[in-house]
Amino acid sequence: MEQHSQTNYTPETRKVLEGQLRECYGRVVYSHKTHEKCSDILLSRLSTIKLWQIILSALTTGGFISTFLGAGEIGAGIGVVISTLLLILNAYTKNYDLGELAQKHKQAANEIWFLREKYLSLLTDLAMGEKPIEKLQVERDALLESLHSVYSGSPSTTFEAYKKAQDALQTKEDMTFSDEEIDALLPKELKRS
Repeated sequence: MEQHSQTNYTPETRKVLEGQLRECYGRVVYSHKTHEKCSDILLSRLSTIKLWQIILSALTTGGFISTFLGAGEIGAGIGVVISTLLLILNAYTKNYDLGELAQKHKQAANEIWFLREKYLSLLTDLAMGEKPIEKLQVERDALLESLHSVYSGSPSTTFEAYKKAQDALQTKEDMTFSDEEIDALLPKELKRS
């Protein structure tokens, strides 16, 4: 990133920087939540697949045991059909490790969370007006580099996860707290009410 040298900043330049930082902050909040939702979706699918693997394995075993105990061709046919379904499910999961992919999304969410908090701190510093705009720009540029590094090493998110993140942030207000909720977590000396 290029170095910034601006000695004649105005309230308008701070407002422009604030607008950009707010936009970046919003995108980072959504990225963080979307990666969290991707991880949740994948872990749920993995749990369902594991459950079906156990069920199909038990049914396959039951079908072959019933054949052994005299059920004949019906037990063998059921065993073959169910074991074929189990084979298909196992082949699907062989090259597609949902657990590892979920972990990558969780790691990306953790790294993005840290950057999200840094953006929030940068917005706070800007609002307080104690740092020169040049220092804020340097910090902003460093955050963009860090964010690029995280994004380039992260798996892609899905539209399904984005919609869940959108619902969590807009409808369920995942990132917002009332003063009462925050007060309940703080010692009495720091409470507002």
